[in-house]
Amino acid sequence: MLKVFVGPVKLRHFFSFYKSGYKPIKHYSLLGRVDYTCNQDVFRSNRIISKLSHEGQVDEARNLFDKMPEPDVVSWTAMIAGYIKCGKIDKARELFDRTDAKRDVVTWTAMLAAYAKANRILEAEMLFDEMPEKNVVSWNSLIDGYAKNDRIDKGLELFWKMGERNVVSWNIVIAGLARNGRINEARLLFNKMPEKSVVSWTTMIAGLSRYGKVDEARKLFDRTPERNVVSWNAMITGYTQNSRLDEAFELFEMMPEKTVSSWNTMIMGFIQNGELSRARILFDKMRQRDVVSWSTMINGYVLEGKSEEALRNFCDMQVDGWVKPNEGTFVSVLGACSDLAGLSEGMQIHQMINKTIYQENEVVISALINMYSKCGDVATARKIFDDGLRGQRDLISWNVMIAAYAHHGFGRDAINLFKEMRQLGFKPNDVTYVGLLAACSHSGLVEEGLKYFDELCREDSIKLREDHYTCLVDLCGRAGRLKEASDIVERLPRTESAFIWGALLSGCNLHGDSETAKLAAIKLLGIEAKSSGTYLSLSKLCASNGKWKEAAKLRTQMKDRGLKKQPGCSWIEVGNRVHVFLVGDTSHYETEVIHTLLGNLHVKMKRIGCPPIDDSSESSDATNDKEQIIQ
Repeated sequence: MLKVFVGPVKLRHFFSFYKSGYKPIKHYSLLGRVDYTCNQDVFRSNRIISKLSHEGQVDEARNLFDKMPEPDVVSWTAMIAGYIKCGKIDKARELFDRTDAKRDVVTWTAMLAAYAKANRILEAEMLFDEMPEKNVVSWNSLIDGYAKNDRIDKGLELFWKMGERNVVSWNIVIAGLARNGRINEARLLFNKMPEKSVVSWTTMIAGLSRYGKVDEARKLFDRTPERNVVSWNAMITGYTQNSRLDEAFELFEMMPEKTVSSWNTMIMGFIQNGELSRARILFDKMRQRDVVSWSTMINGYVLEGKSEEALRNFCDMQVDGWVKPNEGTFVSVLGACSDLAGLSEGMQIHQMINKTIYQENEVVISALINMYSKCGDVATARKIFDDGLRGQRDLISWNVMIAAYAHHGFGRDAINLFKEMRQLGFKPNDVTYVGLLAACSHSGLVEEGLKYFDELCREDSIKLREDHYTCLVDLCGRAGRLKEASDIVERLPRTESAFIWGALLSGCNLHGDSETAKLAAIKLLGIEAKSSGTYLSLSKLCASNGKWKEAAKLRTQMKDRGLKKQPGCSWIEVGNRVHVFLVGDTSHYETEVIHTLLGNLHVKMKRIGCPPIDDSSESSDATNDKEQIIQ
């Protein structure tokens, strides 16, 4: 019942990597200026520094910079911007603060924009106040930082203080208002604009669509004096966001010019609305594909539970040769390996990652930790956690590692990691507590789990979720404290959750409480009327208590409703060959040897006082015989 707890790197986050419908437009270029350097040696060095930085070779760029006898302000700005581009903001600031540094308004603005983009808004504010000279780009950078950090009112205040505004200033504020759900204010401001660019119209169309006003967005789209590909993509995305696929596809077909991003927008729209087959048809028609096209399809297959097909598509992408995987591709394909418990495939992809710039990417590393954990290799998951991030751990990576321990029942390790995380100054969030409570539940650490749940209730900054209560019920249920578990469920204001009632039912089955189980099963069937698992769980409990007639009646009801339990399936890879086993299947060529070994294990388990569990929910011969007697 706790599937929700074991995969914190959920593939739904994939779509945050690719929003190919309406993409934020680069409002300004910090270094897009002409280099008027007279000294040709300095001019050439500046160009090489910019080129190396653009290619990610920032250390080589720094070596060249340090060898320059007299770097000018363009050299300093190029080197600082190079560090920023590679994510080394503190290194950039160290160079910026040197006493011999040459800085102008572009240098200051580059540093300011870096802080704003990295959500380090306090440092951006301090730098803005210290600036000896400000231009419109400086003001826009800080306003954009406020808008993207949920401080749109501060951004508006600064916007009205500006002596000079350009169209970008208006676009930033309109986008910020729309992003914060203040769509009516955004529309009023849009109407007041002295001049509008295509970005202004597209921003407003995207904002209206995001909040369900897709018809209003379409009217605006039809009025747009000049449309570009991004405008069309924004309107198509608006339709797909509101599940109006036919209108989206009709607009897609009408496009005077389609780019790869247009195809990607439509494909992503189909996938987000569960139309994977239509997405595939469109993908196959593409004459040219980029990394987003491939990654979108791979992720689509993972979301639909077709992880083998996702891996096949990844292989096809490699064969294609023109496109290299990126962050989103690796996250998706590692998710496929996790779903299949494909450790060897995951290790091969890990080797590929080690040859790319993504080997130190926090999101990719978190996906690797998750993959190794799901494939049963917790030791390697922990090693990557300790070594791979090299001091760049974020909250996601801590949550992933705690969840990994929870998944494998290593409760003490999860608690120790949680304590270490807090000592290092990381503040836990709702996901952290889900993993921690699940770890306590899976390890029988009842008192510790109750303590952490109580701590969570006192934490004002975290909102209690259904997942937290499910963990708590599961914790008490596994420990046999069924009265407490039942009381918790009854006290909840709304208990229409299959997970919560399912956790209670599992605890009742484990400890043989048929009365509470019946109540939980009735509630579950009211939520999920076609759940074969609920019928089987209750039938199993009745059978274990000798209530054969009730057990038979439940199975008959299940058959009358046309419900069937999917047979249990497991597989193991030995010697590059995958062996698949189904419940009751005797087709494996070594079935007799396997059954003999299992029989020997059962005998040894009984000798040491640990008899094997007789799962009455499966169609064993004994159960069938008893049902025949009852009938």
